[in-house]
Amino acid sequence: MDSTLARRMLAASTEITTVALSAEDPEVVLPMVVRQAAALAEADQCLVMVRGDDGRLTIEAAYGDPTAIGPLADPVGVVLSTRSAAARVARSGVPVVVDDVIDDPITAPYVPSALRVYGPFAAAPFGTRERRLGALAVYRRRGASTFTRVAVDVLTAFAAQAGLALVLAEGSTARQRIAVYQERERIARDLHDVIVQRLYAAGVQLEVLEKRLSGRLDRPDADRLAETMDQIDQTIAEVRATVRTLTSADPGTPAQAPDLAESMRSEVRIAGELLGRAPKLDIEGDLTDVPVAVADHARAALREALSNVVRHSGARTVLVRVRRSGYGLRLQVVDDGCGVPRDVSKRGLRNMEERATAAGGRCVITSSPDSGTTVTWEVPLG
Repeated sequence: MDSTLARRMLAASTEITTVALSAEDPEVVLPMVVRQAAALAEADQCLVMVRGDDGRLTIEAAYGDPTAIGPLADPVGVVLSTRSAAARVARSGVPVVVDDVIDDPITAPYVPSALRVYGPFAAAPFGTRERRLGALAVYRRRGASTFTRVAVDVLTAFAAQAGLALVLAEGSTARQRIAVYQERERIARDLHDVIVQRLYAAGVQLEVLEKRLSGRLDRPDADRLAETMDQIDQTIAEVRATVRTLTSADPGTPAQAPDLAESMRSEVRIAGELLGRAPKLDIEGDLTDVPVAVADHARAALREALSNVVRHSGARTVLVRVRRSGYGLRLQVVDDGCGVPRDVSKRGLRNMEERATAAGGRCVITSSPDSGTTVTWEVPLG
């Protein structure tokens, strides 16, 4: 190989590799690949054809010499037959060269109409032996000299180098995305398991304090305390929205909820800190495949039920049962306290009922001063 041509190929390959590994989107490399290949092979037209799952090739990028005759139409997007010469090159890894793409029986039946203005043709495998991406094809105008063995060797070597750079770039991009997603998930877990839980605990403690000081606070102080609790509730809602966003790898796909069983253990642990004694938790069945929306409802229902226990019941013992069955998900919170006071706000109880209804289920609350309160929250799982 001529030393000048070798240096040009090395420079082109280096440029492709540098851009591929530094670009956020590896596909920006393809236009550069066809431009460099056309220059190296002294071709009038160069195409990158990428293999699909069905074995057919799709033209993904094209470059034509501005001074030469161009194709009859834009070839990008054209799908080639699995029997075309380029498709065979992509499968076998063996380059092909013909004198005239229209007359040669190897290529003639499968030439797209947009490319019938060309004559000499050569195609080289694009990618690596383990990851065959497709083919890199070059064309010259009809009547021009055929591609020499040296030109085909240069094209083949360059196609292999460029394909390897693209494969490496895809791997690098994938690793970077995985690292970003892992960091997002870590932040989301910290927000959910630490920040939200502490905010929730602070809100409950303020509500307990408000109840103890009922009638003993000046109106401005009472209003300020109520406003503080409302701000805590709003902050919790905002943090939860942030958690849902962070745990969604793609904004167009549903968010992945935090582990439901672990979330319930965390809720019970916080309630135990506020009560001064830990509720008993009994989980039966696998909760890992509970749909995200149902998990969110169940988590909120448990938090509200335990909040009512902390604020109003005066219970000595609390039992939380969670059962996943073939029918659905059932949550029970049982306490031996004084029951739900008549003068307490029913907003939290309504929230549990509304969440159950939204999930196609029901929420039943039984309460008496003698036997305490039992909250049964259950929803079906399709």
